[in-house]
Amino acid sequence: MAFEEFSQLSKRRREERAQKFKKKIFLAVICSIFFLLCIGGGVFAFYYYSDKIIHNNNSSNSSSNEGGRGGEKAKTSSNSKIIQMLCDPTEYKKKCESTLINVVHTNASNPSIAPRAIIKAAISVAANEVVKVINKTEKFKFDKPEDKAAYEVCKKVFQDSVDELDESLNHAGDEVTNYHSKINDLKTWLSAVYSYQETCIDAFDNGDSKNKIKDAVNATKEFVSNSLALVSQISTILDKFNVAENALKAATTTKTTSRHLLEHNRTRGGPTTHVDNEGFPEWVGHDERKLTVKSASNLVANLTVAKDGSGNFTTINECLKSLPENRKQRIFIHVKEGIYEEYVTVTKKMVNITMFGEGSQKSMITGNKNFVDGVRTFETATFAVQGEGFIGIALGFKNTAGPEKHQAVALRVQADRSIFLNCRMEAYQDTLYAQTHRQFYRSCYITGTIDFIFGDAAAIFQNCMIIVRKPMENQHNIVTAQGRADKHENTGIVLHNCRIYPDKDLFPVKDKFKTYLGRPWKQYSRTIVMESTIGELITPEGWSPWQGDFGLKTLYYAEFNNNGPGSDTSKRVKWAGYKKSISRQEAQSYTVTPFLQGGSWIRENPTVQVHFGLYK
Repeated sequence: MAFEEFSQLSKRRREERAQKFKKKIFLAVICSIFFLLCIGGGVFAFYYYSDKIIHNNNSSNSSSNEGGRGGEKAKTSSNSKIIQMLCDPTEYKKKCESTLINVVHTNASNPSIAPRAIIKAAISVAANEVVKVINKTEKFKFDKPEDKAAYEVCKKVFQDSVDELDESLNHAGDEVTNYHSKINDLKTWLSAVYSYQETCIDAFDNGDSKNKIKDAVNATKEFVSNSLALVSQISTILDKFNVAENALKAATTTKTTSRHLLEHNRTRGGPTTHVDNEGFPEWVGHDERKLTVKSASNLVANLTVAKDGSGNFTTINECLKSLPENRKQRIFIHVKEGIYEEYVTVTKKMVNITMFGEGSQKSMITGNKNFVDGVRTFETATFAVQGEGFIGIALGFKNTAGPEKHQAVALRVQADRSIFLNCRMEAYQDTLYAQTHRQFYRSCYITGTIDFIFGDAAAIFQNCMIIVRKPMENQHNIVTAQGRADKHENTGIVLHNCRIYPDKDLFPVKDKFKTYLGRPWKQYSRTIVMESTIGELITPEGWSPWQGDFGLKTLYYAEFNNNGPGSDTSKRVKWAGYKKSISRQEAQSYTVTPFLQGGSWIRENPTVQVHFGLYK
């Protein structure tokens, strides 16, 4: 009898729980629909307001034909209101208004075209401004060798700016319905253009030449900033629709929350979306995933580089020069064991290259260019990557200049959608320059002293060993220096599930040198350390200022669910921009799929799909 009562009680409880669950689903659906209606109403109100203004303008125009200039004044006033509304989120409103006034006049009878026409107009002005800067600065005279070298950097990044703005213009005119898939590309390209202007300025030492360059590129920065703001505004609206749509789906789907963010996209009984159970983006193929723990022997090379003459080439540069210029299909280059003393640049035309070695300490590319010897930091890189879709596996990149030579880059990465698996980056100051675009590092070994992971890319470092070396006397160690200079940029450095330790030389004297997680290279610097093991070498305050209070209110530094003796946040800095703890939901926004848009990296490239064996 007792068992029957217990069974009936359990049944009633299950029915009660089911009833409560149904109520929750119902409420969630109602809230989601209400949310959608609110957003839709806001967007509708915007276009309705535009239509109403246009209608009033047309009426006013008719009246003006009969009785004077009042209609023209009304039209001008209503157009000004639209422009002010559009330019409200920008930093440089007057420049924005002067840019958009012609767009509003031209499209007055068709407000639905406004978003893409607005973005295209803003980017077009920025592109024209870059051309003006190139023409203007070509007339500058630089007497000092270091200034001449700095301007050579400017010429390179100016050309990169032109290329990226052209690419942005090609996509900015797409239909509104396609914007959700293109919007992150636009953000990435525009963020890179903004960063390039900063790179040009930073190439100069403080002085008159730097001030002249800064004044010359200032207008470009302002127009690009406005373009980013306008793109972000449209993106926000689209994202809200997407969130509401997902909320509706979530209301009718039972999900389980994974303990670890590396698994945050896996649902019970459903497919893995964009990230597998080991945290890989879906654009990393099966063979490449296995290579994080195995050798590169499973890959079949199209070309082989070997110092001993057993391959197709004896140097990496010879191999790269042999590639057809207009090749788009992925090519696999095997770099056999050896120390390759050469400076390598994978140019923008060298796209979709997979370069794999026989181990990060066996297949090593080395150089020793450095700032003290008169080379600009940008040019010190032993290995530079510009070509989109580059994948580096089981390779070592090293700058042997030493700490006394200051800035000396081992690897500079400018390539969008670039991947590094099981690689080694070794130097002292400025080891890894994650310069621009979207980058993913998995199971890498990165070592250095000052700002040794720096740049303005959207870069995630996953399962990496971050090893701090012994600096020179009276120096501090700083792991990161992120360079986000505009608040609308979609960039940042994320250390996810990494380990931060001292090397064998620093360990016995670690208490003698302060070591920080990062410092703000630029005003809106953004760095997140999450689910990582932080060694006791990290000083209790955790983060270091750059100079005075620069960026301390505008930066975004955050920690989430870290462990280890250096992870205690109770004595961390008290800056307005620092968050010693963030929610899981906020932390998830800095994982692979949302932050790097990993799911889209391969879908538009059928050749890569074939090589990676995905979507069959």
